Amino acid sequence: MLLKRSTNFLSIKSVAVVSSSFSKHPELCAALADRVPRVWFNTEGRAYSGDALIKFIADADAVIVGREPVDAAIVDRLSVQLLAKYGVGLDNIDQVALRQRGIALGWTPGVNAMAVAEQTVGFMIGLQRNLYYTARCLAQGEWIKQGGRQLSGCTVGIVGVGHIGQALVQLLAPFGCRILGCDIVDKTDYYAAHGIEAADFETVMRTADVVSLHVPLTVDTHHMINATTLVWMQPTAVLINTARGEVVDTAALHAALMDNRLAGAALDVFESEPYAGPLANHPRVIATPHIAGNANEAVLAMGYAAIDSIVRYQAGEDMVLLF
Repeated sequence: MLLKRSTNFLSIKSVAVVSSSFSKHPELCAALADRVPRVWFNTEGRAYSGDALIKFIADADAVIVGREPVDAAIVDRLSVQLLAKYGVGLDNIDQVALRQRGIALGWTPGVNAMAVAEQTVGFMIGLQRNLYYTARCLAQGEWIKQGGRQLSGCTVGIVGVGHIGQALVQLLAPFGCRILGCDIVDKTDYYAAHGIEAADFETVMRTADVVSLHVPLTVDTHHMINATTLVWMQPTAVLINTARGEVVDTAALHAALMDNRLAGAALDVFESEPYAGPLANHPRVIATPHIAGNANEAVLAMGYAAIDSIVRYQAGEDMVLLF
């Protein structure tokens, strides 16, 4: 889809929107088209990569990407001035390669934090109170009265206390949970202000009734949940992942659940997506198709943040550039 406007052009004359989520939102498409004379969108919902990605971007001055892989080989072939991120994770973008090529990166962290935190709380209540398990049983004609336990008063371990982790702390306040915080960044002042106990990763895994992951995907966090670390968890504990799928070794998690070494898990992200593996049908697993950050409000916030980065770039505001 190609939209054109004849007035109020910015110095960036063309933008390619690779993100299909952005591309199918009429308000975002119209807002971008009002600011740039020539824009085209991924209206077919294709997962672009490699040569197809380069061809789609073509002669654009700027590009808006979501989860598309933008590695060094792709960056080396880009002719854009600015790459704007629709979303918050940067693990799919080679920032060093962008820097070396002098391509600006527009990125606003935390724009979908509350949406992800809300779904995380939903997961917590669903797992603790057996909502999804008993609903599945009822759908199959089984009347299973197992009400689980309350979230209130539980020990919750938050691994990664950034924007999403802190939004989760805010939402958990009325539940009176004991909260353990684990982060590689010193959060002493934040912990003190919110009654959070600092803990290392192993302590969180061994102690928490609910372990919730909110870390970026890095070399250090890849498969941080694995056969070894899952052994640390209590058999009554549950695991929640709304971060990145590769943070969890899916096979190890499935084995732990099958051996009843873990009470349950909730997953919004998977190592390979779309996911069609056994965890999706496990009775003690809540599996959703990477929707935690896709509440309509969050979609708009992420989209407008990407548009705003283009506007800021043209105004010469270095605050959006990761150099």
